[in-house]
Amino acid sequence: MKPAWWQRPGRAWCALALLLALGSVFAVGQPVALLDWQPKLALAEPWRALSAAFVHYSVQHGVGNAAGLTLTAAFGLAARVPLRSAVAWLAAWPLTQIGLLIEPALGHYGGLSGVVHAGVAIVCLRVIVAGHRAVGGAILAALVLKLLSESPWGAPLRHPAGWDIAIAPLAHVTGTVAGLLCGAAAEGFAALRRRATTT
Repeated sequence: MKPAWWQRPGRAWCALALLLALGSVFAVGQPVALLDWQPKLALAEPWRALSAAFVHYSVQHGVGNAAGLTLTAAFGLAARVPLRSAVAWLAAWPLTQIGLLIEPALGHYGGLSGVVHAGVAIVCLRVIVAGHRAVGGAILAALVLKLLSESPWGAPLRHPAGWDIAIAPLAHVTGTVAGLLCGAAAEGFAALRRRATTT
C-alpha cells in the first residue's frame, strides 16, 4: 500500500510552508493590532502566538520573509524530511512567539522570520541525525554565527540598513531554540518507537 501523501518525505513540510504563506497573504489588509504578538495579551488571546507569523509591516518585510520561507521549504524537501519534522515545525511555530515573553519590552512582533529560523534548525538536526553530520553541522554553525552577529542580547528592536522596518533579533533566537527542542523531541520519540519495535 502506498503511503498517504503527507507521509511521503518532504510533502507535509511543504504543505506547512504553504499554510504559512497563505496565512500571510490573507493577513494583508487586516488590522495588524488584531493579529500581531503582544506579550500583555498572551494569556487573554493565546492565538496570537500563531497569527503573529502572518503579520508583515511592509511589502519589503513580506517579500523578504516569503523568500526565506521558500528556501526553508526547499531545504526540507531536498533533505526529504519525514512527517515528524513537519510536526516539530508546527509545534515550534507558536513556541517561537511564546519565547518572546522573556523580553516584555518587545510590545509588538509580527513576521515569519522566527518560524523560518525554527524550520532551518529542524532540517539541520534531521540532516545530522540522518548521518550527514558535516553538512548539517556546517549549516547549523552558520545559523548560530548569524544569530550571534545580530546581538540579540541588546535592544529588542534594530533598524538595519536597507530595511524599512525594525527587526527583532530575539525572535530569530527563540525560533532556533524552539526548532531545536521540537526537532530533538521528534527524533527522540522516533528513536524510542524504533527501539520498542525491535525488542
